[in-house]
Amino acid sequence: MSKVSYTPPKVWTFDSENGGKWASLNKPTAGATFEQQLPTGQHPFQLYSMATPNGQKATIMFEELLELGIGEAEYDAFLIDISEGGQFGSDFVAINPNSKIPALLDTSTTPATRVFESGSILLYLAEKFSALIPTEPYARAQCMNWLFWQMGSAPYLGGGFGHFYAYAPEPMEYPINRFTMEVKRQLDVLDKHLAQHEYMAGDEYSIADIAIWPWYGALVLGRAYDAAEFLSVHEYKHVIAWAQKIDERPAVKRGRRVNRTWGDESEQLKERHSAGDFE
Repeated sequence: MSKVSYTPPKVWTFDSENGGKWASLNKPTAGATFEQQLPTGQHPFQLYSMATPNGQKATIMFEELLELGIGEAEYDAFLIDISEGGQFGSDFVAINPNSKIPALLDTSTTPATRVFESGSILLYLAEKFSALIPTEPYARAQCMNWLFWQMGSAPYLGGGFGHFYAYAPEPMEYPINRFTMEVKRQLDVLDKHLAQHEYMAGDEYSIADIAIWPWYGALVLGRAYDAAEFLSVHEYKHVIAWAQKIDERPAVKRGRRVNRTWGDESEQLKERHSAGDFE
């Protein structure tokens, strides 16, 4: 592969023609770019999202809570199409000034509580309903360790490996090698841990698993970046076994469909307002 030299300028300037799948949406400034009125439903929780890995965390969490019989966790989920820039609308930015999905409004409080960042949403709901988070101090600490591990590690998988392997305007050897090495190291971390633990925080399924599965589970199940062969995911047998077990959970099957508008039609559900929407 030919090597292209690049000398950074003394002062960086924004080039909107830098190429890549998301080039037309990326910019170095924050804030709303258009006026927007988000729809609202009838349930206590209003979720604005898309079925990316981060979006799946929130919808899987809601479906798991409902699976536990917690009716107060009923929610409406509205699609925010990030490929069309819906995350830059004024109402969405009012919930999440960082313009990333998922974004959540809890209307059961006065005033309504805005919650953004997928890990924050998981923790907020777990604490609100005292579910899917250990109460014993040691186990809770392990759950938090792995939740924050995911929040810090996944950008290397998505924004690093995934971007340069699947979305960059052309393949570049150095960044692909750099991020492939890191993603394989992360998979090895998970594999060694799961060799000795049924779930991420020990013997019980928790928000740590819900956070990690949509990213790393999807990767080893061959659903992310068409990269399973490239990454030799078969080497991580304990991660695969864990991912397959979670993949069979009814709430996970439902949650990964919500706000999905691509792929097999049977796996799509643009909006979710009741359990009947899955029928």
